[in-house]
Amino acid sequence: MIDQVWLWVGFNVFVLAMLALDLGVFHRTAHALSLKESIIWTVVWVGLALLFNAGVWHFYGSQKALEFFTGYFIEKSLSVDNVFVFALIFSYFAVPGKYQHKVLFWGILGALVMRAIMIAAGAVLIAKFAWILYVFGGFLILTGIKMVVKSKEEIHPERNPAVRCFRKLMSVTSDYREGRFFVREGGKRWATPLFLVLLLVEFSDVIFAVDSIPAIFAVTTDPFIVYTSNVFAILGLRSLYFALAGVMDKFHYLKTGLGVVLVFVGVKLLLAHTAWAIPTLPSLGVVVVIFTISVVASLLRVEQVKVPTSGQTST
Repeated sequence: MIDQVWLWVGFNVFVLAMLALDLGVFHRTAHALSLKESIIWTVVWVGLALLFNAGVWHFYGSQKALEFFTGYFIEKSLSVDNVFVFALIFSYFAVPGKYQHKVLFWGILGALVMRAIMIAAGAVLIAKFAWILYVFGGFLILTGIKMVVKSKEEIHPERNPAVRCFRKLMSVTSDYREGRFFVREGGKRWATPLFLVLLLVEFSDVIFAVDSIPAIFAVTTDPFIVYTSNVFAILGLRSLYFALAGVMDKFHYLKTGLGVVLVFVGVKLLLAHTAWAIPTLPSLGVVVVIFTISVVASLLRVEQVKVPTSGQTST
């Protein structure tokens, strides 16, 4: 699939068309997305991914389709962690709801470009140095363990090196100036806090990509499958954020579950060229089970918290 240029061109034209339709038609006017609207868009993006997956199955067979779906599911699961970080960033900077979609739109557009570069670099490294897969595997295991141990790690936007460096290069206004990223006042160009938020969103995605891209290379080394599964997961990230924004505090064990997924995927990479190699279909099953258990355990914990303890009455 990597040699078929028309696939790459056609897919990217489709993505750009969908982004233009999203920003130019459906979200032309800045507004806070309602729960209903965000759920509808989430269903739309998931539906498009499944439709694309059906096309891969039809033209390239069940194995490629399974690789795409597994990569998509892993990336979609890991992207939930992005949602937690986005919420922390928006809360720290008190970003009005009507401007959050704009930040995520441009942030995800930048993420698509950066991930394309990182995937291309990863594919070249794997082609020239096959042993790099073992490095990826070890890195995923260490990252997963760290995620499990530090499941409540805090984010400090004011300490971010990108933000601190930018503040030294350009002055920043005290308010959002009607949702613009830059303004010119008194003959001087100023950035608004909204651009700082965008900078943090881009920076956080780069960090997450370092985990998620090696994870998908554990499923397939076909750059087109890696790229398209990443893109479809990212395109639905904005609507997923608004759909989960009000209930994220309920998923107490989700980060732990994602850490376990990374450890499993890392082990899969390390065993890829041995007699104990784990096939794609069982891998998908393991990831689904881990993700499901973490979600169900989180919801059960919430229900237990709601139950009044002895001597107390519910309100």
